[in-house]
Amino acid sequence: MTTAEQVPDILSPEFAADPYPAYRAMREHAPLIWHEATQSYLISRYVDVERVFKDRESAFTTENYNWQVEPVHGRTILQLGGREHAVRRALVAPAFRGRSLEEQFLPVIERNSRELIDAFRDSGSVDLVGAYATRFPVNVIADMLGLDKADHDRFHGWYTTVIDFLGNLSGDPEVGAAGERTRVEFAEYMFPIIRERRENPGDDLLSVLCAAEVDGVRMSDEDIKAFCSLLLAAGGETTDKALASIFANLLQHPEQLEAVRADRGLIPRAFAETLRLTPPVHMIMRQSATEVTLSGGTIPAGATVTCLIGAANRDGDRYHEPDRFDIFREDLTTTTAFSAAADHLAFALGRHFCVGALLAKAEVETGVGQLLDAMPDLRLEEGFTPTERGVFTRAPSALPVRFTPVTARGV
Repeated sequence: MTTAEQVPDILSPEFAADPYPAYRAMREHAPLIWHEATQSYLISRYVDVERVFKDRESAFTTENYNWQVEPVHGRTILQLGGREHAVRRALVAPAFRGRSLEEQFLPVIERNSRELIDAFRDSGSVDLVGAYATRFPVNVIADMLGLDKADHDRFHGWYTTVIDFLGNLSGDPEVGAAGERTRVEFAEYMFPIIRERRENPGDDLLSVLCAAEVDGVRMSDEDIKAFCSLLLAAGGETTDKALASIFANLLQHPEQLEAVRADRGLIPRAFAETLRLTPPVHMIMRQSATEVTLSGGTIPAGATVTCLIGAANRDGDRYHEPDRFDIFREDLTTTTAFSAAADHLAFALGRHFCVGALLAKAEVETGVGQLLDAMPDLRLEEGFTPTERGVFTRAPSALPVRFTPVTARGV
């Protein structure tokens, strides 16, 4: 088995600057690597990551979340299996799909997007990351939960600290301590609100969670707090980065941007291709329950497996010209891209497929559509090239653009 020393290390500055050459080297020459620093096996090929995520043989579990996630969120749905997972998912999933999403929360999404755009629509220039992407999904989630959006900075600080904790691959003790403090601070913030919402329910998502019942099971205050914490971090960070990346990709491919501008029905295609080429989350861990043989060797039972989504989604054995952004590619099925049957791996697959995938799709469709309406001639600031940042999660940290305000065009 090839060792980590023969490809750029995932903790190295070289990898952080541009992980894609390292991903290619792993897929081609070292599809299974024991990584000493993270005490995990790295897998990079599509077929292997897909197998781990879809696992129908109970060979892989999410027990890694006991140490990876529970210290900052508490015990969440991510850690559960079997009937316990099925019941908990049934309690929360209805709010993120179908009629609830379309009738109750789509207006919330549209309003929050419009409010942010109104602040810069007449300016002629804006950083889409700082003024929009980092604020929009957090505002939506806070609004859905019936929380005070005036606390945006606190929410953003909390979820940023949580994501730093999850991506703390080098084991920095200060990052770990900050994450654990966030769990305490968020609990102190949420428990009084949860108790008040149980006594005086409204029509918000938090009230729905407080009242939800499946097979006689209801969520405790701790369950609800942990889910809200997970929702803010996972829903905030991933959609934030997805929005930054979809615009970075489109702006660097003007002909595809024009196609999307002319036909908004192409937005889901552009989003699916963005999730494949530049996923917000580049790695997800699982735990092996039994000895398993994958490409390149055998993983023992009880090992942590780091699934490199950013590598698998560019596997040439799965996608034609995998490093090329192409919203019209024929080897990515848009109709299933936001379901557990997705071709890409950005939302994971199988029973732990992201419960918020359709919420993210609704946010991106709304956001991209409204931004294109407000900025008909959107273009990158002259001389600026989008640069991705991050290892565990990754996207451009800034996206300065220029445009002619609609009012100035006499429209």
